[in-house]
Amino acid sequence: MGIELRALSDGFGAETHQIDLSQNLSQQQFDELTRAFFASQVLVLRGQRLSAAQFHAFARRLGPPEPHVIDQFHHPQIADILILSNVLRDGKPTGLADAGTYFHSDYSYLAEPARATTLYSIQVPSRGGDTLFANQYAAYDDLADAMKRRLDGLVALHHYGNRDDQDKASRTVASVLSAEQEARMQWVRHRIARPHPVTGRIALYAVSGSSFGIEGWPQDEARDLLDELKRHATHEKYQMAVRYGVGDVVIWDNASILHSATLTDPADPRTLWRITTKERGVPPAH
Repeated sequence: MGIELRALSDGFGAETHQIDLSQNLSQQQFDELTRAFFASQVLVLRGQRLSAAQFHAFARRLGPPEPHVIDQFHHPQIADILILSNVLRDGKPTGLADAGTYFHSDYSYLAEPARATTLYSIQVPSRGGDTLFANQYAAYDDLADAMKRRLDGLVALHHYGNRDDQDKASRTVASVLSAEQEARMQWVRHRIARPHPVTGRIALYAVSGSSFGIEGWPQDEARDLLDELKRHATHEKYQMAVRYGVGDVVIWDNASILHSATLTDPADPRTLWRITTKERGVPPAH
Protein backbone atom coordinates (compact mmCIF):
# COMPACT_ATOMS: atom_id res chain seq x y z
CA MET A 1 0.00 0.00 0.00
CA GLY A 2 2.88 2.40 0.73
CA ILE A 3 1.10 4.67 3.19
CA GLU A 4 2.32 8.27 2.90
CA LEU A 5 2.53 9.78 6.36
CA ARG A 6 3.01 13.37 7.43
CA ALA A 7 4.70 13.88 10.78
CA LEU A 8 2.68 15.77 13.38
CA SER A 9 5.69 16.65 15.54
CA ASP A 10 9.43 16.11 15.65
CA GLY A 11 9.18 13.17 18.02
CA PHE A 12 5.96 11.27 17.36
CA GLY A 13 2.55 11.36 15.70
CA ALA A 14 1.61 11.05 12.03
CA GLU A 15 -1.39 11.59 9.76
CA THR A 16 -2.54 10.32 6.40
CA HIS A 17 -5.35 11.05 3.96
CA GLN A 18 -4.81 7.81 2.02
CA ILE A 19 -6.72 5.25 4.10
CA ASP A 20 -10.43 4.61 3.62
CA LEU A 21 -11.69 2.56 6.55
CA SER A 22 -15.09 2.08 4.90
CA GLN A 23 -13.31 -0.40 2.62
CA ASN A 24 -12.23 -3.68 4.19
CA LEU A 25 -8.44 -3.46 4.38
CA SER A 26 -6.51 -6.51 3.21
CA GLN A 27 -4.27 -8.19 5.78
CA GLN A 28 -1.23 -6.68 4.06
CA GLN A 29 -2.77 -3.21 4.22
CA PHE A 30 -3.79 -3.65 7.84
CA ASP A 31 -0.32 -4.90 8.80
CA GLU A 32 1.24 -1.83 7.20
CA LEU A 33 -1.17 0.42 9.05
CA THR A 34 -0.38 -1.37 12.31
CA ARG A 35 3.36 -0.88 11.80
CA ALA A 36 2.75 2.81 11.16
CA PHE A 37 0.63 3.01 14.31
CA PHE A 38 3.23 1.49 16.63
CA ALA A 39 6.01 3.56 15.02
CA SER A 40 4.14 6.86 15.34
CA GLN A 41 2.27 6.14 18.63
CA VAL A 42 -0.52 8.48 17.50
CA LEU A 43 -1.97 7.95 14.02
CA VAL A 44 -4.61 10.20 12.46
CA LEU A 45 -6.67 8.89 9.53
CA ARG A 46 -8.29 11.96 8.04
CA GLY A 47 -11.64 12.31 6.32
CA GLN A 48 -13.44 9.03 7.04
CA ARG A 49 -17.15 8.36 6.44
CA LEU A 50 -18.07 5.42 8.63
CA SER A 51 -21.12 3.71 10.00
CA ALA A 52 -20.99 2.48 13.57
CA ALA A 53 -20.56 -1.08 12.25
CA GLN A 54 -17.64 -0.09 10.00
CA PHE A 55 -15.91 1.79 12.83
CA HIS A 56 -16.40 -1.18 15.13
CA ALA A 57 -15.11 -3.68 12.56
CA PHE A 58 -11.89 -1.72 12.16
CA ALA A 59 -11.30 -1.30 15.90
CA ARG A 60 -11.83 -5.01 16.50
CA ARG A 61 -8.83 -5.76 14.29
CA LEU A 62 -6.63 -3.77 16.68
CA GLY A 63 -7.62 -5.90 19.67
CA PRO A 64 -10.60 -7.04 21.72
CA PRO A 65 -12.87 -4.07 22.50
CA GLU A 66 -13.73 -3.39 26.12
CA PRO A 67 -17.00 -1.51 26.81
CA HIS A 68 -16.49 1.45 29.12
CA VAL A 69 -17.74 1.13 32.70
CA ILE A 70 -20.00 4.16 32.10
CA ASP A 71 -22.60 2.09 30.30
CA GLN A 72 -25.36 4.71 30.12
CA PHE A 73 -23.51 6.32 27.19
CA HIS A 74 -22.85 3.20 25.16
CA HIS A 75 -23.94 3.40 21.52
CA PRO A 76 -27.49 2.00 21.32
CA GLN A 77 -26.57 -0.60 18.68
CA ILE A 78 -22.95 -1.39 19.62
CA ALA A 79 -22.05 -1.33 23.32
CA ASP A 80 -18.30 -1.29 22.56
CA ILE A 81 -18.73 2.29 21.31
CA LEU A 82 -18.76 5.01 23.98
CA ILE A 83 -20.45 8.22 22.90
CA LEU A 84 -18.56 11.37 23.91
CA SER A 85 -20.78 14.41 23.50
CA ASN A 86 -21.83 17.63 25.17
CA VAL A 87 -25.07 17.72 23.13
CA LEU A 88 -28.35 17.64 25.03
CA ARG A 89 -31.55 16.14 23.66
CA ASP A 90 -34.79 16.97 25.46
CA GLY A 91 -32.63 18.39 28.23
CA LYS A 92 -30.74 15.13 28.73
CA PRO A 93 -27.09 14.39 27.82
CA THR A 94 -26.53 12.23 24.74
CA GLY A 95 -22.99 11.29 25.73
CA LEU A 96 -20.18 11.72 28.19
CA ALA A 97 -19.45 15.45 28.14
CA ASP A 98 -15.98 15.75 29.70
CA ALA A 99 -13.89 12.63 29.15
CA GLY A 100 -10.51 12.68 30.84
CA THR A 101 -9.50 16.35 30.85
CA TYR A 102 -6.24 15.45 32.62
CA PHE A 103 -3.28 13.38 31.47
CA HIS A 104 -3.94 9.65 31.79
CA SER A 105 -3.72 6.30 30.00
CA ASP A 106 -7.02 4.62 29.15
CA TYR A 107 -7.99 1.58 31.21
CA SER A 108 -4.82 1.75 33.31
CA TYR A 109 -7.22 1.05 36.19
CA LEU A 110 -7.87 -2.44 34.74
CA ALA A 111 -5.63 -5.46 35.25
CA GLU A 112 -5.53 -5.95 31.47
CA PRO A 113 -5.02 -2.38 30.24
CA ALA A 114 -5.74 -0.71 26.93
CA ARG A 115 -3.75 -1.15 23.77
CA ALA A 116 -5.37 1.23 21.30
CA THR A 117 -7.98 3.93 21.72
CA THR A 118 -9.81 4.93 18.55
CA LEU A 119 -11.84 8.14 18.32
CA TYR A 120 -14.11 8.93 15.37
CA SER A 121 -15.03 12.60 15.11
CA ILE A 122 -18.71 13.16 14.30
CA GLN A 123 -19.25 16.79 15.29
CA VAL A 124 -16.45 19.35 15.79
CA PRO A 125 -16.77 22.47 17.98
CA SER A 126 -16.06 25.86 16.43
CA ARG A 127 -13.18 26.34 18.89
CA GLY A 128 -11.00 23.91 20.84
CA GLY A 129 -11.61 20.22 21.31
CA ASP A 130 -8.00 19.19 20.66
CA THR A 131 -6.48 16.15 22.36
CA LEU A 132 -3.06 16.57 23.96
CA PHE A 133 -0.59 13.70 23.82
CA ALA A 134 2.67 13.16 25.74
CA ASN A 135 5.37 10.74 24.53
CA GLN A 136 6.25 8.36 27.36
CA TYR A 137 9.09 6.64 25.50
CA ALA A 138 10.89 9.96 25.31
CA ALA A 139 10.00 10.82 28.90
CA TYR A 140 11.59 7.58 30.12
CA ASP A 141 14.62 7.86 27.84
CA ASP A 142 15.41 11.32 29.23
CA LEU A 143 15.43 10.22 32.87
CA ALA A 144 18.77 10.18 34.67
CA ASP A 145 20.33 6.75 34.97
CA ALA A 146 19.95 6.90 38.75
CA MET A 147 16.18 7.43 38.38
CA LYS A 148 15.91 4.59 35.88
CA ARG A 149 17.62 2.29 38.38
CA ARG A 150 15.28 3.52 41.10
CA LEU A 151 12.21 2.73 38.99
CA ASP A 152 13.38 -0.71 37.93
CA GLY A 153 10.85 -3.21 39.28
CA LEU A 154 8.66 -0.63 41.04
CA VAL A 155 4.95 -1.38 40.76
CA ALA A 156 2.30 1.32 40.97
CA LEU A 157 -1.15 0.78 42.46
CA HIS A 158 -3.95 1.93 40.17
CA HIS A 159 -7.65 2.60 40.62
CA TYR A 160 -10.30 4.37 38.58
CA GLY A 161 -9.94 8.11 39.06
CA ASN A 162 -7.69 11.16 38.79
CA ARG A 163 -5.09 11.29 41.56
CA ASP A 164 -4.97 15.08 41.38
CA ASP A 165 -8.70 15.83 41.48
CA GLN A 166 -11.28 13.72 43.29
CA ASP A 167 -13.92 16.44 43.66
CA LYS A 168 -17.01 15.04 41.96
CA ALA A 169 -18.21 18.57 41.16
CA SER A 170 -15.04 19.43 39.19
CA ARG A 171 -14.81 19.36 35.39
CA THR A 172 -11.36 17.75 35.65
CA VAL A 173 -12.41 14.92 37.94
CA ALA A 174 -12.56 11.45 36.38
CA SER A 175 -16.04 10.91 34.96
CA VAL A 176 -18.27 10.20 37.93
CA LEU A 177 -19.45 6.62 38.37
CA SER A 178 -22.66 5.34 39.89
CA ALA A 179 -22.42 3.27 43.07
CA GLU A 180 -22.93 0.10 41.02
CA GLN A 181 -20.18 1.12 38.57
CA GLU A 182 -17.80 2.00 41.41
CA ALA A 183 -18.36 -1.43 42.93
CA ARG A 184 -16.91 -3.03 39.78
CA MET A 185 -13.61 -1.18 40.14
CA GLN A 186 -10.70 -2.88 41.92
CA TRP A 187 -7.10 -2.01 42.75
CA VAL A 188 -4.65 -3.24 40.10
CA ARG A 189 -0.87 -3.30 39.67
CA HIS A 190 1.32 -2.04 36.81
CA ARG A 191 5.03 -1.43 36.51
CA ILE A 192 5.99 2.23 36.45
CA ALA A 193 8.76 1.71 33.90
CA ARG A 194 6.93 -0.73 31.69
CA PRO A 195 8.30 -2.60 28.67
CA HIS A 196 5.93 -2.13 25.75
CA PRO A 197 4.18 -5.45 25.01
CA VAL A 198 4.73 -5.09 21.24
CA THR A 199 7.86 -2.99 20.68
CA GLY A 200 9.75 -3.95 23.85
CA ARG A 201 10.78 -0.33 24.46
CA ILE A 202 10.43 0.93 28.02
CA ALA A 203 7.98 3.77 28.66
CA LEU A 204 6.72 5.48 31.76
CA TYR A 205 3.25 4.08 32.33
CA ALA A 206 0.27 6.07 33.65
CA VAL A 207 2.30 8.14 36.11
CA SER A 208 -0.51 10.70 35.81
CA GLY A 209 -4.15 9.80 36.32
CA SER A 210 -4.96 6.45 37.87
CA SER A 211 -1.72 5.76 39.80
CA PHE A 212 -2.36 6.41 43.49
CA GLY A 213 0.52 4.63 45.23
CA ILE A 214 3.57 2.39 44.93
CA GLU A 215 3.57 -1.15 46.22
CA GLY A 216 5.45 -1.40 49.52
CA TRP A 217 6.03 2.34 49.86
CA PRO A 218 4.65 4.80 52.45
CA GLN A 219 1.87 6.84 50.83
CA ASP A 220 3.61 10.21 51.15
CA GLU A 221 6.85 8.96 49.56
CA ALA A 222 4.93 7.22 46.79
CA ARG A 223 2.91 10.33 46.05
CA ASP A 224 6.05 12.48 45.94
CA LEU A 225 7.72 10.20 43.41
CA LEU A 226 4.61 9.83 41.25
CA ASP A 227 4.10 13.61 41.25
CA GLU A 228 7.76 14.13 40.29
CA LEU A 229 7.38 11.68 37.43
CA LYS A 230 4.12 13.28 36.32
CA ARG A 231 5.70 16.72 36.13
CA HIS A 232 8.52 15.29 34.04
CA ALA A 233 6.34 13.08 31.81
CA THR A 234 3.86 15.83 30.92
CA HIS A 235 6.44 18.53 30.24
CA GLU A 236 5.63 20.59 27.17
CA LYS A 237 8.66 19.22 25.28
CA TYR A 238 7.02 15.76 25.21
CA GLN A 239 3.61 17.04 24.09
CA MET A 240 1.76 17.61 20.87
CA ALA A 241 -1.88 18.43 20.10
CA VAL A 242 -4.19 16.88 17.52
CA ARG A 243 -6.95 19.01 16.06
CA TYR A 244 -9.98 17.16 14.71
CA GLY A 245 -11.90 17.61 11.53
CA VAL A 246 -15.26 15.97 10.88
CA GLY A 247 -14.68 12.34 9.95
CA ASP A 248 -11.19 12.02 11.39
CA VAL A 249 -10.20 8.81 13.16
CA VAL A 250 -7.44 9.18 15.75
CA ILE A 251 -5.72 6.07 17.16
CA TRP A 252 -3.23 6.13 20.00
CA ASP A 253 -1.02 3.64 21.79
CA ASN A 254 -1.89 3.70 25.49
CA ALA A 255 1.26 1.78 26.48
CA SER A 256 3.53 4.61 25.29
CA ILE A 257 1.32 7.70 25.49
CA LEU A 258 -0.42 9.87 28.06
CA HIS A 259 -3.30 11.91 26.70
CA SER A 260 -5.68 14.59 27.89
CA ALA A 261 -8.89 15.94 26.45
CA THR A 262 -9.22 19.72 26.47
CA LEU A 263 -12.20 21.51 27.94
CA THR A 264 -14.63 23.03 25.45
CA ASP A 265 -17.57 25.38 25.72
CA PRO A 266 -20.53 23.21 26.82
CA ALA A 267 -22.72 25.17 24.39
CA ASP A 268 -20.42 24.48 21.41
CA PRO A 269 -21.49 21.02 20.08
CA ARG A 270 -18.92 18.25 20.00
CA THR A 271 -19.54 14.52 19.43
CA LEU A 272 -17.16 11.60 18.99
CA TRP A 273 -17.39 7.82 19.09
CA ARG A 274 -14.75 5.97 21.06
CA ILE A 275 -13.67 2.32 21.10
CA THR A 276 -10.85 1.15 23.34
CA THR A 277 -9.22 -2.23 22.76
CA LYS A 278 -7.30 -4.20 25.34
CA GLU A 279 -3.89 -5.84 25.27
CA ARG A 280 -3.86 -9.53 24.51
CA GLY A 281 -2.08 -12.01 26.77
CA VAL A 282 0.20 -9.52 28.52
CA PRO A 283 1.70 -10.93 31.75
CA PRO A 284 0.84 -9.10 34.99
CA ALA A 285 3.29 -6.84 36.81
CA HIS A 286 5.86 -8.68 38.90
